[in-house]
Amino acid sequence: MEFKNETRVTHFTLKGMYSNPDLQIIFFVLFLVMYLITIAGNLLIVVTIYVDSQLHTPMYFFLCNLSVLDVGVTTVVVPKFLANFVKQSKTISFSECIAQVFFFHFLEGAECLHLVLMAYDRYVAICNPLRYNTIMNRRACLLLVLFTWVGGFIHGFGQSIPVTQLPFCGPNEINHFFCDARPLSMLACSSSFISEITDMINSGILTLGSFLVVFISYAHIISTVLKIRSAEGRQKAFSTCASHLLVVTLFFGPLVFIYMRPPVQFAGDKLVSSFYTVVTPWLNPFIYTLRNEKVKNSMKKLGGRKVSLFNLQRS
Repeated sequence: MEFKNETRVTHFTLKGMYSNPDLQIIFFVLFLVMYLITIAGNLLIVVTIYVDSQLHTPMYFFLCNLSVLDVGVTTVVVPKFLANFVKQSKTISFSECIAQVFFFHFLEGAECLHLVLMAYDRYVAICNPLRYNTIMNRRACLLLVLFTWVGGFIHGFGQSIPVTQLPFCGPNEINHFFCDARPLSMLACSSSFISEITDMINSGILTLGSFLVVFISYAHIISTVLKIRSAEGRQKAFSTCASHLLVVTLFFGPLVFIYMRPPVQFAGDKLVSSFYTVVTPWLNPFIYTLRNEKVKNSMKKLGGRKVSLFNLQRS
């Protein structure tokens, strides 16, 4: 990317979560623990689904892709926050900052679309089970996942390109714990109206539109579940839908709050942003996969194989 000649700022300073040192330490420890759990949990899911051929179905293929996206989203944000805290230096170069904006929106946009895809998959499986294998065939699944990644890639460019066209000549302190288009545009020396409108339209429509599609899909699923005669079956289905909707709301709700409003910063924006950058990537493995009996059994088998292999090598 080429930057305009007016750009004078060569680096930015990330303010972090809060100026209070005690709160900074709390968030450092919390983010570190959640990040390690997120990485370990999602990588375990990816390995388990890859190794066990019984899990080579559309649903688990989508869950595997979700795990990859979760690892990506949180890795774009959290390690830099942790490194800045340890080094006592919260600086980030201009190019690194723009790269963080791009990759964050690339992966976050892909995840929004992927959650829509997963909701559609569950809708077809529950509301139209006889045609499920025909609709969600291998080719269709690959194309749909490719669409989410391409859509996220386009979204990432749509968010980062307008920011590179803004002149930055100081101040250079970003009131956030990671680089994002909105807090960056507030530091521009000239009017950032176009960048702010692009940000609101691009991210706002994507997040709100995705959430509405997911919500409508689950509304149809719940309507179908109500027709199940077995009380135990209804309870199990409702439990699954409720947990999925909870995580989806925790993901899309903060995104809509941040991006579907005029560019005005509130004191709680950074805390709200932590939900879609840290909390939901940490929760997703537990809600979508680790509560699944098939996955848990596959993990036990995988653990058993490792133990057997270890004993065999020792003998």
